[in-house]
Amino acid sequence: MPSKPLLICGTHSFAVEVADLASAVPGLEVAGFVENMDRERCREPILGKPVTWVDDTPPLASSHEFVCALGTTRRSRFTAQMEAMGFSPGAVVHPAAVVSRASTLGPGAIVSAGVVVGAKTTVGRHVILNRGALVGHHTRIGDHVSVLPGANVAGRCDVGEGAYIGMGALVIDHRCVGRESVVGAGAVVTRDVPARVQVVGVPARIVKEDVEGR
Repeated sequence: MPSKPLLICGTHSFAVEVADLASAVPGLEVAGFVENMDRERCREPILGKPVTWVDDTPPLASSHEFVCALGTTRRSRFTAQMEAMGFSPGAVVHPAAVVSRASTLGPGAIVSAGVVVGAKTTVGRHVILNRGALVGHHTRIGDHVSVLPGANVAGRCDVGEGAYIGMGALVIDHRCVGRESVVGAGAVVTRDVPARVQVVGVPARIVKEDVEGR
């Protein structure tokens, strides 16, 4: 079945990046962008495509899909808003990504160029796997997780919902990263990371508690 036209939620630079990724996917058409914070951002098109205020989008719910191009894991607020209005999430998977046929991608996934996902891995809803990210075999990536460029999550790991794995970070095999935790850029996770903490360094250590993603 051909994909429905795609709305990209977000109007900042990462939304432009996602539109560029989508342009490389055969049969995928970006119809426009959606804004939910600043109505002034709807005044000018982006890449020649209209920007629609979120409250004006319901008439498009039956004919369009969406992905959320907010780099923050707090994009769950935007995805919930769109789904409450009847929209179904689509997906953007760049042709230069390699995803095992034995693995699954949840609705709303954005999978950039150079990403590799190993066998028997589950990638949740509205996950962003950014440029060159590696995800090993038998791993679970929870909903609304962000894995930034060059990060490497090894095999048999578990990354909880809303976690944020920074650029170039490494999570060694059989480790867990708790929900809404932040793994700083370049950190090396050698022990399980509890929920809602920030870790940095080599090896990664907790530097902040009671965080809520990023």
